[in-house]
Amino acid sequence: MNLLIETPRLILRPLEISDAEAMYAMDSNPNVHKFLWQNPTKDISETIQIIHSVQQQYEQNGIGRFATILKATGEFIGWTGIKFVNDHIENGKTNFYDYGYRLNENYWNKGFATEASIAWLDFGFNQMNIQEMNAYTHAKNDPSNHVLEKIGFHFMENYPDEENITWKWWQLVKINYKNES
Repeated sequence: MNLLIETPRLILRPLEISDAEAMYAMDSNPNVHKFLWQNPTKDISETIQIIHSVQQQYEQNGIGRFATILKATGEFIGWTGIKFVNDHIENGKTNFYDYGYRLNENYWNKGFATEASIAWLDFGFNQMNIQEMNAYTHAKNDPSNHVLEKIGFHFMENYPDEENITWKWWQLVKINYKNES
């Protein structure tokens, strides 16, 4: 996949095996996984396997999570992007477009999640012609819930997962998206 999206401070590009070390550093941090089943990555081989899986999503679905790179330094700061969820059921749904992101703790609270999210929504609605974008977050993840609300997602409902942890289901329909270009 050769898609590249740029924002004022970020480059969004397909994940590569060369991202494994930085991605492992992010995903092995317990703070990053506080609202992600509290299961930090324990070995870089897990990260490599995840990158391969995402690369398969590019081939099968034409989209997936992308490396998010800081333009000023070339640093991998996390991943962001659209995923077509057809590999599991979430909140009783499958075969839907999901927006998500995960950033290294050093890059939290700097506006990067919002900046990348706006670029992805523009791409998803205006280039891919997605009609409905969904997202889901841990109910207690206030920063991520705030970002989704700020960029236009609407809270739809709370739902429990298999472990009875409450998650929030968010949705944004193209017709209601305000940043169309």
